[in-house]
Amino acid sequence: MTSTVRRAAAFTLVGSLALLVPVVATVDDPAYATVAAAGPFLAAAAFALTVSDDGVAFELFARPGDHRDGKLYGLAGFALAAAGLAILTVGFGMPDHVYVATVLLVAVGNLGTQVTRLWTAERVLATAGFVTAGFVGAAAGQLVTVQVTGDVTGMPTIAFLAASGALTAALLRAVLFQRDDPLVMAVVGILLWLFSSFPLDITTTRIAVALAVTIVLGYVSYALETASLPGMLTGVLLGLLTIVLGDYGWFAMLIAFFGIGGLAAKYRYDEKADRGIAEENEGARGSSNVLANSLVALVAVLAAAASPEFGLPDRLFLFAFAGAVAAALADTLSSEIGGLFDNPRLVTSFRVVEPGTDGAVTWQGELAGLAGAGIIAGIALVGFESIQPPGAAVVVAAGVVGMTVDSLLGATIEGWLCGNQGVNLLATLAAAIAGGVLAVALGLTAL
Repeated sequence: MTSTVRRAAAFTLVGSLALLVPVVATVDDPAYATVAAAGPFLAAAAFALTVSDDGVAFELFARPGDHRDGKLYGLAGFALAAAGLAILTVGFGMPDHVYVATVLLVAVGNLGTQVTRLWTAERVLATAGFVTAGFVGAAAGQLVTVQVTGDVTGMPTIAFLAASGALTAALLRAVLFQRDDPLVMAVVGILLWLFSSFPLDITTTRIAVALAVTIVLGYVSYALETASLPGMLTGVLLGLLTIVLGDYGWFAMLIAFFGIGGLAAKYRYDEKADRGIAEENEGARGSSNVLANSLVALVAVLAAAASPEFGLPDRLFLFAFAGAVAAALADTLSSEIGGLFDNPRLVTSFRVVEPGTDGAVTWQGELAGLAGAGIIAGIALVGFESIQPPGAAVVVAAGVVGMTVDSLLGATIEGWLCGNQGVNLLATLAAAIAGGVLAVALGLTAL
C-alpha cells in the first residue's frame, strides 16, 4: 500500500466519525447534541495542529504541503469543515443523511482516486474512481443513517443525492484546487441540502436511466473531444439533474444543444482556426463554456422542481428552460456556421467588419441560428403534450431573442464590461425571460 493510499484511508476513518451525528442528533439537549456532533472533528482538528511533525501520525496524514509547513493543515481543514456541517445538521436542520453523505463522499472519493492511480495515471479514470467511490460511500452512509434514525428517504432519492453530490465534488476538484476538501465539502453539503428540500418523487427507473444515459454520453463527449474533463463533468451533472428534476423531454433538449453544438464547434475547425475564430482546445468545451450556456437552464430546472412550494406552475419554467437552451444552440450555430462566411456585418450599424469581430453576423449564420432554435422547439413539441404549435413558436422566438441579445451585447459591452462567457449567460437569461413572458402573455401558462 502506497503512502497516498494509506493517507486517503486514514482520512476515510476520520470521515467515518460523521456516522456519530445521526445518533447524537436525537438527544433532547441541543447544546449537548451540538458539542457531541462537532466535538470529535474539533478534536481531530486540534490533533492536526498540535501533533509533532516527526512522528508516525504526522507521516500518516501529511500531504505534500504539510511537510513544508510542519502542520497537518489538510487534516485540520477537513475536520473543521466536517465540524461546521455537523453544527448545521444539529442546530439548523440539515438532514442527517445529507450530512453523512457529504463527508463520506469526499473522504471515500479521495480514497477511490488514490486506489485508481495505483493502476493508471489517466486523469479521467482517476476522476471516475473518485465519482464511483464517492457515490458508494455516500449511498452506504445514507443507508446506515436512515436505518438509525428511521428516516423514510427511499433508495432512489439516496442514489440521486449520492450521484449528484459525487459529480459536483468531482467538478469542483477539477476546476479548483485538487485538495481543497473544505470548500468542496461545504458546497456539496449546501447543494444536497437544497435538493433534499424539493418535493421529489424519484422512481428507481428514472434514477437508473439518468445515471446510465448521462455517464455514457459524458464519456462519449470526452472521447470525441467535444468537451474537456471539467466540461464533461458539468454536462453529466446537468444531464442527471435535468432527467431527475425535470423529465426526459427536458434532457432531450439539453443533449441536443450539447451534441449539435459540440459537433458545430468541430465542423471545418482548421478553416475557422485560419480565420482566427475557432474555439480554444480544438473545440472542446470547458466547464465555463458549458455553464455559461446552461446555467440559466439549470436554474429553470431547479425552479420547476421547487415550484409546488411556491404555488407556481412548472410549465412556466419549462418555457424558460426551452427558451434558454434554444438561445444557446442558436447562438452556437450562428457563430460556428456564420463565421465561415465572408463580409459579416456589425449588428448595431450593419457595417462590414472582419470575421470574428464581436457582434458581427452573417445572414447564413442567422439562418443557422434560427434552425437551431427550431430544433429545440421541435423537440419540445414532440416531448411535451402541453406544448402545442403556439408553444413551439414561443420557443423559437425566445431563441431568436437570445441570439440577437448575444450579438448586441457582443457589439457593445463585450471586452470591456464582460467576456464572452458573461455575454452568453446574459443572452440565455434574456431568452428564458422572453420564453416565460411570451407564454404568459399568450395564455399558454399561468403566472
